[in-house]
Amino acid sequence: EHDVIGEAVRKHGDRLVGAACLSPFLPSETFREEVRRCRELYGFRALKLQPQYHGLNPLSSTSDLFFESAMANNLAVVCHTGSGLPFSAPSLFMPAARKYPDLQIVLGHCGGGIFVHEAIVATLFCPNIFLELSSLMPHQVLEVLTHVPSHRSMIGSDLPENVPTELGKVLGLNIADQDKRNILYGTAAGIFHE
Repeated sequence: EHDVIGEAVRKHGDRLVGAACLSPFLPSETFREEVRRCRELYGFRALKLQPQYHGLNPLSSTSDLFFESAMANNLAVVCHTGSGLPFSAPSLFMPAARKYPDLQIVLGHCGGGIFVHEAIVATLFCPNIFLELSSLMPHQVLEVLTHVPSHRSMIGSDLPENVPTELGKVLGLNIADQDKRNILYGTAAGIFHE
């Protein structure tokens, strides 16, 4: 899968950013090597954690391999939050954010709606945590923005067929144009830099 994504990134590097996603329970050297390969060969800019499938407890020492591999390759971390408890709770990423203060951590789905407040709190206490807003209702996005500046929030689609809905949600909000620009582009451009 990484090779398929890598080729797409090569062809459309002006529009796509690659993210590696692999089991954190692979042998340590295998995991590190694949993350490094994705970064060096294809220019991937993120490492994705799917706690509901990977079963990795972000509080455990086992998670150090994951976060340290991202740091070693100058990758942001994107963590699915919301469904997939117990390991997808937004607050569980706060200790890693504090342990690795130079690591940018994106909380995917901003807690999945039901844990949106927990995601907000994690962001307030950890300046290197950012919120991805897909799956939230418009009123929840507005609540996020009352506590978290737009330059720490970004759009996401989750699935390709959700793109029109997620774009419409942000564009339809009664917020400043600069806030919309940050959410639609600026925040992600800053995180997934070269």
